[in-house]
Amino acid sequence: MEVTGRIIIALPEVSGTSKAGNAWKKREYVLETQEQYPRKVFFNFFGDRADQFPMNVGDLVTVSFDIESREFNGRWYTDIRAWKAEPAQAATSASTGVNPVMPGAVPPPAAPMGMPQSDPGDDLPF
Repeated sequence: MEVTGRIIIALPEVSGTSKAGNAWKKREYVLETQEQYPRKVFFNFFGDRADQFPMNVGDLVTVSFDIESREFNGRWYTDIRAWKAEPAQAATSASTGVNPVMPGAVPPPAAPMGMPQSDPGDDLPF
């Protein structure tokens, strides 16, 4: 799965040692989507990927991720585990519907259906 948005929070790296004695680390971020109703998405990079994809607050990125859930003491926890991040392209004027020449300009209305288009050189009444 993928999500695109702007990084709004970059938390510090967290590390530790597992019960088996293996070192681990993760880096957590919050991304806000660029939709009409923006959503916030909390995700993390685990292991070597924590250093592989450094991101800063304000970066516009596309993040590829997997969702995984696990049970602990009768409760379920869900993680969004990212595995790739790359810079996203800013929204283009074609996809946003904004006129690049005159922002805020509204196109002229189309002729009503069934009404013929008038030609100024046509003087005939029928």
